[in-house]
Amino acid sequence: MSRNIIVLGAGIVGVSVAWYLARRGHAVTLVDRREPGRETSFGNAGIIQREAVRPYAFPRDLGTLLRVLPNRQVDIRYRTTGMVSAAGPLVQYWINSGGARYERIVNEYASLIMRCQDTHATMIEASGAEALVGKGGWLELYRTRKAMDERLKEARENHERFAVDYEELDAEALQAKEPNLAKGLVGAIHWTQPWMVADPGALVQAYAKSVEELGGRVMQASVEDVSQVGTGWRVMTSEGALEADQVVVAMGPWTGELLSRLGLDVPLFVKRGYHMHYSAEEGATLNHWVMDAERGFLLEPMRAGIRLTTGAELADLNSPPRYQQLAAAEKAARKLFPLGKRRDAEPWKGARPCMPDMKPVIGPAPGKPGLWLAFGHGHQGFTLGPATGELLAQMMDGETPAVDMTPFRLDRF
Repeated sequence: MSRNIIVLGAGIVGVSVAWYLARRGHAVTLVDRREPGRETSFGNAGIIQREAVRPYAFPRDLGTLLRVLPNRQVDIRYRTTGMVSAAGPLVQYWINSGGARYERIVNEYASLIMRCQDTHATMIEASGAEALVGKGGWLELYRTRKAMDERLKEARENHERFAVDYEELDAEALQAKEPNLAKGLVGAIHWTQPWMVADPGALVQAYAKSVEELGGRVMQASVEDVSQVGTGWRVMTSEGALEADQVVVAMGPWTGELLSRLGLDVPLFVKRGYHMHYSAEEGATLNHWVMDAERGFLLEPMRAGIRLTTGAELADLNSPPRYQQLAAAEKAARKLFPLGKRRDAEPWKGARPCMPDMKPVIGPAPGKPGLWLAFGHGHQGFTLGPATGELLAQMMDGETPAVDMTPFRLDRF
C-alpha cells in the first residue's frame, strides 16, 4: 500500500532511501536546506569501496598513539574541545576497536559493504549516470615493506572471508601504472573491485533527479521541527508544514541534534575532513585514485581537477576550520606527485557522522512508530547509501530484509 513519506536529508543516504521508496510506489518528499549532494556527500574521495569490509578502528597500539599525540600528522588530528565533548563515544569506539568485539563488528559491517555495488548499479542505470562512474579500482601505496606486508596479510584474509579482490604490485609494476609518482615506493595494493566517481556531488544529484522521475518531490527548505500528530508526523520547514504517514531521518552529522529534541539520545560524533583541487604540472598525469597509506591522504583525478582529501580531524561539528592538516597533506602530496596550482578559492570542509561501534543506524526509532533512522555511516556513507536505501525500504514495507538488520538498530545502545 502506498504511503506518504518524508525523508529528511538529501545526502547520498537520504537520496538513496527516497529513491528506493519512490521505486516501490510511495509518495516521497525529500527535504534538505541545500541542493542534493552538497554537504558531506560532495566532498568525499568518490570511491564505491567494495573492499572496505573492515571499518576504521581507533588506534590501539602504543606506537600509533604516541605518533598521533603531538597533533601534527596528516592522517589524524584532534582538537581538545572535540575530544572532551565526544569523550563517552570515543571511549566506546576505542573499546570496540579490538579483539572479539571488533571481529563481530567486521562481520556485521561487511554484510552491508558486500551489497554496495549491486544497489549502486541499479540507481546508476536508472539515473543514466554511467559517464560519472569508472571501474578498475584504486591503488594503496606503500613506502615500507613491513607496512605493506601487514596490509597484504589482511587483504588475503578479506579475500577468503568476503571475496575481496586485489593485486599486489611491486615497485616496477606500480611505476608502469603511474609513471609520474615519485620514486622510492616499495609497491602498492591494487584494489580491483571498487568503482571511482569523477564527481560525487553530481552522482547524488543524478540520483535525486531520478527520484523526481519516479514521482517523488525534492524540496529545498530548512527543517525546523518534527512532531508526532495522531498516527502520523508533521515536519515544520522554512517553507511551511508537511504531514506524512512516516518520516525518515537521514541528516548525517546533524541527526543527533534533531533526535535529541524528540527524546532520543544518540552517541554520534564527527570526524571532519578537508579537500582541495589542483592542476597537474605540464606533462604529468594521474591515472588512478591513489592513497598514500603511510601518510594518510588520497589523490583522485576528478572532473574538477586532482582532488586531495585529508584524513580525519576529531573536532566539534561547528568548530571553525583549521587548514593546517590540509597544508601538511599538500606538502606531502607534492613530494609524491607533481601537483600544480590550487583550483578552488578556499578548501572544502565536511564532517563524517560516526558511531562508537563503527556501524550505521538503520531501522525504526525506538518508541516512535512511523519514525525511521538512517545515519552514522562514518567513512562509508557514499559507498553504503544505496544499500541503506534498499534495506530500509524493505523494512518499512514489512518485508524480511536481505541482511539481518538487528545489529544496526538504534536500541543496540
